[in-house]
Amino acid sequence: MISAAIVGGTGYTGIELIRLLSAHPQVSIDLLTSRSEAGLRADDIFPSLRGITDLTFSDLGDDTLSALQKCDVVFFATPHGVAMQQAEALTQSGVRVIDLAADFRLQSLPDFEQWYQQKHACPELLKTAVYGLPEVTRDKLSEALVVGNPGCYPTTAILGLKPIIDAQNEQNTRLVDARIVIDAKSGVSGAGRQAKLALNYAETTDNFKAYSVEGHRHLPEIEQGVAQLLDSRFTHRIRFLPHLVPMIRGMFSSIHLELTDEGKSVDWQQQFETSYASEIFVDVLPKEIYPDTRSVRASNRLRIAIHQDNERSELTVLVVQDNLVKGASGQAVQNMNVMFGLDESLGLNFAPIVP
Repeated sequence: MISAAIVGGTGYTGIELIRLLSAHPQVSIDLLTSRSEAGLRADDIFPSLRGITDLTFSDLGDDTLSALQKCDVVFFATPHGVAMQQAEALTQSGVRVIDLAADFRLQSLPDFEQWYQQKHACPELLKTAVYGLPEVTRDKLSEALVVGNPGCYPTTAILGLKPIIDAQNEQNTRLVDARIVIDAKSGVSGAGRQAKLALNYAETTDNFKAYSVEGHRHLPEIEQGVAQLLDSRFTHRIRFLPHLVPMIRGMFSSIHLELTDEGKSVDWQQQFETSYASEIFVDVLPKEIYPDTRSVRASNRLRIAIHQDNERSELTVLVVQDNLVKGASGQAVQNMNVMFGLDESLGLNFAPIVP
């Protein structure tokens, strides 16, 4: 059995990790931490966990750090800046770290400092961290000591663009214009479990708004994904605009591209189907079938549809996922499975919830 710990188990991603790992046949959750709820049982705070776990939250002190060093893997479901304070000590003890925040996503220190307004605590360890998107970095995950779990929006964007960038690289010619527009929407759980006026029921219900219009911190992560992870031979100018929609779970990203004359000759439906033919968690829908967020709710599935209009030189890629599962905790478990040589779908191969 893999001995796992969850640091920060009271947020939405932490609760999802408890739910998913408790049902995993090869994992034992041996430690939960929470500064705010230390000493309380998890199922007292979250009745949904009654009969699932009897663990009590611990504070993240020196004694707890010693206990974490005895685990096989530690998940950090914490705010940005926490994991990088503990990761070095843990990895030196042979513990593998999966961070669901942003501490190990961006390889560029200037970008990290600009967008997250803090210095990185372990830049040398950052150099060896692996970006945890299995459909792109699977071959690197098995040896990784530290994994930076992707942001929810970048997961949809990078996987939505991968077959396009791969085709351009293979043909060594530009198939889409340099300009890429990503129009993305997320449910309110993407903002985390926090008491903010802008997130309360009266503010979000019957409302729909854009945010971070001047620039969102997931933009450099998407740019890094296209330029470095997908190793694009061509530069792209990406406009990313997120929106908050009045639902709890779900994410819908619409990616708009302009086809070049060479790009019009590609059967993009076939290109996407071929690209993801062996991926269990990426579902390319049949032509003229379009996704909705309900079709992936509470699952680790990501569904993609493609609309190609050669007369207008347009290619539209539609991507949906559950922002808390494939966009966060489910992807973290998927990464863990790869890291420990398990079947990638173990503990994750369940159907979405409808309605």
